[in-house]
Amino acid sequence: MKKKFGKYNVNYIKQGKGKNVIIVPGWGTNINVYKVLIDEISKYACVYCFDMPGYGESDEPKEPMQVIDFVRLLDDFIKENKIKKCSLIGHSNGGKTIIKYLANEVNKKSKVEIDKVILIGSSGIKNRKTFKQWLSIKKYKAAKILLKSKLIKKIKPDFEDKVKSKFGSEDYKNASPVMKKTLVNVVNEYVKDNLKNIDRPTLLIWGENDTATPIKNGEVMEKLIPDAGLVRMKNCTHYCFLERPGYVNNVIKTFIDD
Repeated sequence: MKKKFGKYNVNYIKQGKGKNVIIVPGWGTNINVYKVLIDEISKYACVYCFDMPGYGESDEPKEPMQVIDFVRLLDDFIKENKIKKCSLIGHSNGGKTIIKYLANEVNKKSKVEIDKVILIGSSGIKNRKTFKQWLSIKKYKAAKILLKSKLIKKIKPDFEDKVKSKFGSEDYKNASPVMKKTLVNVVNEYVKDNLKNIDRPTLLIWGENDTATPIKNGEVMEKLIPDAGLVRMKNCTHYCFLERPGYVNNVIKTFIDD
């Protein structure tokens, strides 16, 4: 289904009956990535999931988005679907969106009751850079200075493209101009100071081999969120719910039904 929520034209799915559960996807993913979760949870609950603007079948935003825009989109989605009570599941940037939503005035003004929160490999914790990352940033900054040189542009007209290809992440390289700016906005906002404001039972699910959002980030969240528990997934990465779907679904069902 496709519908306008706030100023964004969004594709979404509603499946199953029972308690309301909303899955908020991570950066660069779409509904299909979460189909295993949707199919299992819909056996005992009513599941909603949507493609973020710019991905799947949702329209690309007309201007770069900030984290607060994702928060407002989630709030509009809940209101438009007339949801009065629900649990929230967020993967990666979807987790960051939920954390900001729970800590923001947008949620406090809403009449919806958030029952439980599940964060899977959530982003939002600032990690200390490795020496390799630090060196790469220094090289990139030096390259940006060179890009301003008219001589470099004249001698090597493709220099800018080579710089972007060498230093940009895969997500950044594959994104359109408006989504590139959105990614920069999202990556540079953190949630550590917001964690203490999450006043709902929270389940953290993390792959121990997650390199996108390391397991230590889950440990920080478990420590700072008042009522949180961390489930460690051995031999799993950022997509543990795809690598061990049966186990993850059982953990989620137990948590939601308890």
